[in-house]
Amino acid sequence: MVAFIDDHREDYGVEPICRVIPIAPSTYYAFKARERDPSLQSARALRDEELKEEIKRVWKDNHRVYGVRKVWRQLLREGFRVARCTVARLMRQLGLRGAIRGKGVKTTIPDELAERPLDLVERDFAAEAPNRLWVSDLTYISTWRGFVYAAFVIDVFSRRILGWRVMTTLSADLALDALEQALYEREEAVHEGLIHHSDRGVQYVSIRYTDRLAEAGIEPSVGSRGDSYDNALAETVIGLYKTEVIWNRNKGPWRGLEDVEIATLEWVWWFNYQRLLEPIGYIPPAEYEENFYARQEESLSETVLT
Repeated sequence: MVAFIDDHREDYGVEPICRVIPIAPSTYYAFKARERDPSLQSARALRDEELKEEIKRVWKDNHRVYGVRKVWRQLLREGFRVARCTVARLMRQLGLRGAIRGKGVKTTIPDELAERPLDLVERDFAAEAPNRLWVSDLTYISTWRGFVYAAFVIDVFSRRILGWRVMTTLSADLALDALEQALYEREEAVHEGLIHHSDRGVQYVSIRYTDRLAEAGIEPSVGSRGDSYDNALAETVIGLYKTEVIWNRNKGPWRGLEDVEIATLEWVWWFNYQRLLEPIGYIPPAEYEENFYARQEESLSETVLT
C-alpha cells in the first residue's frame, strides 16, 4: 500500500488515496519517517535488520547450501539468541534457501561372477568409536570435457571424509587412491577389527583393492542385497556432495577435471571442519571426534586418580 501511494501521490495526494484504500495517512507518514531514519524503527525491526546481516553471512560462508535449520543452529553456536521461526521468517524475506537434494544415479556396476566378501554390516551403520567402520562409494560428474568420477572413504562414527579422489576414468585406481588417502590420514590409528564396507561394484571387489585391505589389516564387507540401502551412509554423503557442490547453482559450470577437483577439495575441508551434521548433534565431524577423544582422556585421568 505504501508503494502504491508513492506511485500515485503526485496525481491524487496522500489523503484522498488513503480514503479509498484501508490505510490511515498517519500510518503512511510514520512508515516514511522510519524509512528516512532507521533509528525510529521498533526494537524488533532493528533486531531483524541485525539478524539479516548475520543470516546472510552464515549462508554465504557455508557455500550457500544451508537451509533454515542449519543457519539457526550455526547462529546458536555463535552465541546468538534467536528462535528458529525468526530465522525462517527473515530468510523468506531475504529470498535465501538451502540446497535441495535430488535423486542420485548409481554408478558402480556389480560383478555377479566375482567372489565377494560377506556383508558384515547388514545395513547397521553405527560405530562406537573412530576407525571401527569405514564406508566407500563413488559417483560421476558431467563436465564440458566429458564425465569425471569421484570416490570417497567415510568414517561411520563421525561421518568424516577420510579419503577422496577425482579422476577421468572409472577404474579400480579411483577407489584405491581414495583408500590410500584414508590410510595415510589415519596412519597408525587404524583399529584392529576395522571393517571396510562398500557395494558390489567391480572397483571394490577387485583383487588389487581387496589385497590392499588385507595388507592394512582391514576386514572387507560388501552389501549383499544389491541396492543403495546396503551402503546407505555412503550414499547419503554422496548425495550431499552432489547437492552442495555439483548441482549447486552458485558453483560451476564444470569445465573439466581441474574445476571439479578444486571444488571437491574445498567442500571436503568444509564438510569435515565446519559443516553441521544433524546425526552427530549439529557439530562438524572433526569436532565430534575431538570431543570423543577428550572424553576418553578425561575418563583415563579419572581412572588413574582413583
